Amino acid sequence: MKILFVVPYAPTRVRVRPYNLIRALVARGHEVTLAAPWVTEDDRRALEDLRPLCSQMAVVHLPTWRSWLNCLRALPTRAPLQAAYSWSGELARSAAALAKQADVVHVEHLRASAYALAIRSGRAAGASNPPIVWDSVDCISLLFRQAGRHSKDPLRRVFMHFETSRTEREELRLVSAFERTLVTSSLDKQALVGLGDADSSTERISVVPNGVDLNYFRPSDPIEREPATLVLSGKLSYHANAAMVTGFVREVLPLIRLRRPDVRVCEVGKDPSREVLALRHEPGVDVAGTVPDLRPFLQSATLAVAPIPYGVGIQNKVLEAMACATPVVASPQAASALEAEPDRDFIVADGAQATAGAVLGLLGEPYRRAALGWAGRRYVESRHDWGSIVARLEDTYHEVIRNGR
Repeated sequence: MKILFVVPYAPTRVRVRPYNLIRALVARGHEVTLAAPWVTEDDRRALEDLRPLCSQMAVVHLPTWRSWLNCLRALPTRAPLQAAYSWSGELARSAAALAKQADVVHVEHLRASAYALAIRSGRAAGASNPPIVWDSVDCISLLFRQAGRHSKDPLRRVFMHFETSRTEREELRLVSAFERTLVTSSLDKQALVGLGDADSSTERISVVPNGVDLNYFRPSDPIEREPATLVLSGKLSYHANAAMVTGFVREVLPLIRLRRPDVRVCEVGKDPSREVLALRHEPGVDVAGTVPDLRPFLQSATLAVAPIPYGVGIQNKVLEAMACATPVVASPQAASALEAEPDRDFIVADGAQATAGAVLGLLGEPYRRAALGWAGRRYVESRHDWGSIVARLEDTYHEVIRNGR
């Protein structure tokens, strides 16, 4: 198939979904054309790294000031700011032209949904027009509702309330606008279906989960883990991850260090916020922040901890730790989208006391830690291999192409 992929950011190993879907689609013999904006020089280099895989590329510089101007212009409208943030008229025109050569158009995230609408509005009557698959990834309005409830910042709560109602209306409209909508979990599908008429939207939404690169994320050989070291990973500028690490350091770690003062925590992830950076002054805390390679931290940690207080979709941090055979202690929110079995593939703990107890228990049981780690590895091998996930995506493409003829 000839597939046009439109994304609102440069696909990278951090933005795992488009990066791995494109690589896997090309490996399976499809022609992928990529349309994306870039903001930083790192983004531009990441796009250039993908150029050898793509049959064509359309890339446009989108400076941050332009994104803020997009949001300012969206304020008087009913559109969510997220949907306006990544807009570029130049990129929209390029994507519309490239769509004429495609069998199917794949548009990722609410931030790129305006490009999908532009492509749809430019369809010529009576012409052979490719179907559009909108990859919502997560239900963003569900995320905003949760963030508003959990945030202690009154300004953030006001913003989340303001953006949630707009996002709900837009997501409902988008599900009806395109041939298929994708999400990463059944919980996100239920949330999107709940926004409107369940009978009309259920069949238009498909679950295509996230995977993990099993060749890239794997146990070290030989396995050498540091004693009493916990790793928390994820993009540390993301509000849910920032809340995760600050909550763990302030509420859970003191309980752990009362009994195990040798325990140290390493926080690894891109662009740590000021609140996260301030945690480096806490006893036993190391904020590594942005690193060139996450794997050594996962491969050497005693445990990975993912006590995320709220969130949607599949937590990649959990999949990546499991793929490295690192035993995981996760909150119910981090575990909710997975089909893994608690106490066999990972440990699920709710609240500070339970999380501290689970960590302390595993620190004292090396054989159980090893069993959990390898069970987690087997789970992701069976359920989250990108090859099998892309095979499911291919079926979706074929279905919408067939129904569109």
